[in-house]
Order: sequence, then C-alpha cells, then structure tokens
Amino acid sequence: MKKRLLLIACAVLLMAVVAGCSTKAPEPAKNDAAPQPAAAKVVVGATAKPHAEILEVAKPLLAKEGVDLEIKVFTDYVQLNPALKDKQIDANFFQHIPYLDDFNAKNNAQLAWTVKVHNEPMGVYSKKIKSLTELANGAKVGIPNDATNGGRALMVLENAGLIKLKAGIGVTATDKDIVENPKNLKITMMDAAMLPRTLDDADICVINSNYALEASLNPVKDSLFMEPKDSPFANVLVVRPEDKSKDSIVKLGKALQSPEVKKFLEDTYQGACVPSF
Repeated sequence: MKKRLLLIACAVLLMAVVAGCSTKAPEPAKNDAAPQPAAAKVVVGATAKPHAEILEVAKPLLAKEGVDLEIKVFTDYVQLNPALKDKQIDANFFQHIPYLDDFNAKNNAQLAWTVKVHNEPMGVYSKKIKSLTELANGAKVGIPNDATNGGRALMVLENAGLIKLKAGIGVTATDKDIVENPKNLKITMMDAAMLPRTLDDADICVINSNYALEASLNPVKDSLFMEPKDSPFANVLVVRPEDKSKDSIVKLGKALQSPEVKKFLEDTYQGACVPSF
C-alpha cells in the first residue's frame, strides 16, 4: 500500500514539473546589434555657386557625425533670408555680414551668423574693353541693386580709381554719395543675377563672384579689377537665433571650416573664393 502511494505521489510531482515547463514563456531572441539613432536632418538654402558646391563637400563629413544635410538651391538670393525667417529652411549660406545686418534692420528679424567660411572678391567685368584705361567718358556701368552690395560695388569702383565717394560712407553708399565722377559714368543699379547678361549692353559691370562663376567667368582671369581679398565681406552660415547652439548646426559649422573645405576652396576656385578661417 505504501509503495502504491509513493508511486502516485511521484506521478503527481512529475506532472507538476511538466506543466510548469510547458507554461514557461519563451525567452526573447537576443539581438547583438544595438538600434541606431535616426540621423538629425538639417535643410540649408544656398545659391548654386559656390555655396551649394561647398555644402556638397561638407555633406559626407556631416553624415559621419549623424547629420543628414539637405541642400536646397535658390536662384534668387533675395529669397533666402525670408525663407529662413519663415522656417522653410533651417539655415542659409550665401551672404556676408553687412547684408545680414541690413536685412535684420529692415525686416524686424534677428537672424544670426555662426561661422565665417569664405570671401568672394567682387570684380569689374567687360565684354567691350580689355583694360579700365580704355573706359570712355559717359560709359554705362551696372552694379547690384541691393543696399549693401550696391554700396560695396561703388567702393570697388572707388578702389579702381573711377569715382570718389564721401569720406567714411562705406557699404551704405549710393550713387548720391559720389563726390567725384571724372568720366561721367552712367551707373545703373539692377538685380545682381542679371549683371552677367547685362555685359552685352553695358561697358562694365561690377559682379558678385557667385554670379560670375555661374556665368562661367573666372574672377581671377576675367575681371579687369578685383576687390582686395582681405575685404570684410566673408560669407557666413546663418540661422535663427534659437538654433545657434543646436547640435546639428554646430556640427555643420565645423564641417564648413574643415581642412577638406579649405582645400576644396583653394584647389577649385584658385583665388575666386578665399577661405576666411
């Protein structure tokens, strides 16, 4: 009898063990690869040459830092600051500090620059003469029509010995600030992007290097006169003020001031775009 009871007890115990094993939840499969964080995306507006080309050099550098750079090319640089202010883009790269300051003052904006990247010496170009000594009295001259680049172009004409401006007027100069114009030059202000095409009609035009490059003009070889390379018009990366310390923006600034970008500027543009860092 005792033997029978012992067998029954063992059977019950065995059934409990089997039942316990069958209800045990399976262990989740182990995955040795840790999940990768999604890349931070930053959309930067820029003009095509040289700014978008420079950003293309920075793009793979940023990818290594976990930042996905999207480059949005604008044909009209006047649209870039409004696009940034209205949060259509995260940053822009096309302008110098005086242009930025002028935009902020006139548009109740507080856009801020983060890093200086390069300088684009402005130049005087012509399809009709080979030297400024050939410039005739009453010659037609085209310059940009935006406030700071217009004043900058007049400073270039002054440095070239063609006109004289009021003392100390600087980048805010307009044609009304010309105090000496010995050749009686006929100066016309127009959209900066139109200036390369205006060379067919005007005697000379003062053109931003980015538009000269887009028109296949070599600022070093084709210009009759160039602004000094150490001019205070370095092109900068610009963002909304609350984004200055954002990780992706800081990394973008470092990439734009990298040895790779510096070498690209020096090798590709050979004096048409000079590193400012």
